[in-house]
Amino acid sequence: MEKIKQNAIVKKIGFNRVVLLCVMVLLYLLFALITPMVKANANFVSFARIVSLLKYAYFMGFLSLGVTFVIATGGIDFSIGPVMFCGALISGYLLTSRGWPLIICLILCILVGTAFGVLNGVLVSYAGLPSFITSMASMMLAKGIGSVFTKTQSVSWPQAGDANGWFRNLVGMKVGTTEIPTGLFILLLAAVICAVILNKTMAGRYILCIGSNREAVRLSGVNTKRWETLAYIICGTLAGMAAIFYVAKNTTVLPGLGDTFNNEAIAGCVMGGTSMTGGVASIGGTLIGVLIIALLQEGIMAMGFQINYQYIITGLIVLTVVYADLRSRSRRN
Repeated sequence: MEKIKQNAIVKKIGFNRVVLLCVMVLLYLLFALITPMVKANANFVSFARIVSLLKYAYFMGFLSLGVTFVIATGGIDFSIGPVMFCGALISGYLLTSRGWPLIICLILCILVGTAFGVLNGVLVSYAGLPSFITSMASMMLAKGIGSVFTKTQSVSWPQAGDANGWFRNLVGMKVGTTEIPTGLFILLLAAVICAVILNKTMAGRYILCIGSNREAVRLSGVNTKRWETLAYIICGTLAGMAAIFYVAKNTTVLPGLGDTFNNEAIAGCVMGGTSMTGGVASIGGTLIGVLIIALLQEGIMAMGFQINYQYIITGLIVLTVVYADLRSRSRRN
């Protein structure tokens, strides 16, 4: 094991990320083997299946990337799913019922997410409220605002063939009979930007330091409130981006939903190596964790099982990862 850890390639990629990549490959091979046995004529190994898997990973990826910054500070944000839905509902309603230009509505998705990020950041950092309570309250606010704004009615975004349907090319562009996963390139670009912010900038270093030892950072003269608020703003903005990719994949948005996406986004983040106690975060790991979540969802659906099985498996994985993280920290201390 030590020889593997000391390998130059493994050290560059990161041992934890290498393990995650191996788990992802093994899961894919397992589903490819088991799916035809469980469900007749089912084929898991196909380009169309991979594209379907990726479409689920796009919006989930933006949610997970955002919440990585918050968890890195030692906080939590349970509002990201409903905030994503709130932005999609408000923007979709203004687009279809009020005739607002599509590009304005897409920008509005991001602005709604950013507004909730500012609210959460100010309440946690400056008002001193616990992040758990604050995000739970924001979750209820997002659900209520989205439902009231649309009069509890669902909102349908334009189809691919409509005049305003071009935005669906963000997740996939048809070239002949082949669909190019354009969303993957956008998500990877966003992940690179997030990695640079978190690992190569002063803001990222302070965010990680706040998670490691908030009091020591404050006593050194750093304005911890400012940088902690920034983490929540980044999280909210990426939740707004997730709304765009959600409606680019799904036509209809229902009010009062989004809770389950919180759990999956946080699961992908924690699975990727971000410590729930703060101070340690991995953007690359988060991305791999999200792909594993999407792979579980696609594999279970391909076998004809209900999505509830994914929740059970994901929950067990998260419990294992968190327990391992706590044991590891305990040994280091």
